[in-house]
Amino acid sequence: MGRNGILAYERITARIADSPAKSDRRRATIHTHENCSSECIGGDTAAAAAAAAELRLPAVLGSLAQWKVVAGFSSSSRLFPHLNPTQIDPSLLRDSSTRRPVMESPEPSSSSSPVLLNIGGKQYATTIETLTQREPNSMLAAMFSGRHTLPRHPDTGMVFVDRDGKHFRHVLNWLRDGAVPAMSESEYQQLLREAEYYQLLGLADCLNEKLGWKKDEIFSEAELTRKDVIKCIQSPRVRFRGVNLSGLDLSKLDLSEVDFSYACIKNANFNSAYLRKAKFRLTEATCSSFQGANLHECELIGANLEGSVLDKANLQSVNLQDACLKQCCFIETDLRSAHLQGANLVGANLSGANLEGANLKGAKLAGTNFECANLQRAYLREVDLRETLNWKWRLSTSNMILPAPTLVA
Repeated sequence: MGRNGILAYERITARIADSPAKSDRRRATIHTHENCSSECIGGDTAAAAAAAAELRLPAVLGSLAQWKVVAGFSSSSRLFPHLNPTQIDPSLLRDSSTRRPVMESPEPSSSSSPVLLNIGGKQYATTIETLTQREPNSMLAAMFSGRHTLPRHPDTGMVFVDRDGKHFRHVLNWLRDGAVPAMSESEYQQLLREAEYYQLLGLADCLNEKLGWKKDEIFSEAELTRKDVIKCIQSPRVRFRGVNLSGLDLSKLDLSEVDFSYACIKNANFNSAYLRKAKFRLTEATCSSFQGANLHECELIGANLEGSVLDKANLQSVNLQDACLKQCCFIETDLRSAHLQGANLVGANLSGANLEGANLKGAKLAGTNFECANLQRAYLREVDLRETLNWKWRLSTSNMILPAPTLVA
């Protein structure tokens, strides 16, 4: 044994002897090896390997060197040519204090291997084959292709996806059978948003086709075209009271102060439209889209917007008293000081919405999603927040300040 090997052996032996507990010895062994690794290289590596083997170091140092953690080594084969990486103890890849797995290299799994998924709190079980075969270019197929390392729950092994889990069963059924069940138009639109998120192009085409058939029927009933509307809004005090504008594309138009009261605007597109102080009293507007639209101070008393999408729209000081907002989507919508007395918000999604100072007196909130919403100074008399999704969790979040006197027990 050369002089460098002897010195390395003596250092390792001395430091391990000073560690009384078994766990302390393991840490001292690794620490000692890291400190003297640079000295061993270029010296008597065979002697160092023999010293380490005698102290039963290969399993620990081999697992670390495989991931290039030990300073100065690019491969464990330089010091431990006899080490077989497949014999590494898997428990050594875990932090003994937290029992949480460290990063592991992705490995291809069998197509029939079970996969446990947690989609927004709802749990699903399926197989890799189901997730990858029908839509091979989807996000789900990429996730479970074996090319990527997925974070999993340390105890259950579940993969968490931060999406609404309500419609994921339809996503799985599509991937299994290629079938889409009969649903309402609002449910088709919600499922379409999930299909677009997961990049399921086949499912998205199927849903667009189904929605297209219904929209074609609606388009034929519209009494005006987009050009007609553009001509009309050139005049002051424009009124479309009682007019059927269903299915029209009115996006990005300046429709401020226009009167749509009693009109039918089902499936209409108002995306990014400027609708400040427009009137929609008792308007039939189911499944319409107002994404990014400005509806500041609009009047929608008694309007029916069931299944409509109002994500990131400006509804500050809007009047939605007694409006039907079932299954509506208000993700990150500005609803500050909005009037929502008696509104039907059953199943609505208000995640991330700003409802600071909003009046929700008597509103129906069964199944409403207020995740990450701001309800500071909101008026909540005659409502039961226990009917909302995960109400106990939400009441404990810091960004939802709910005055005790306004909360019905």
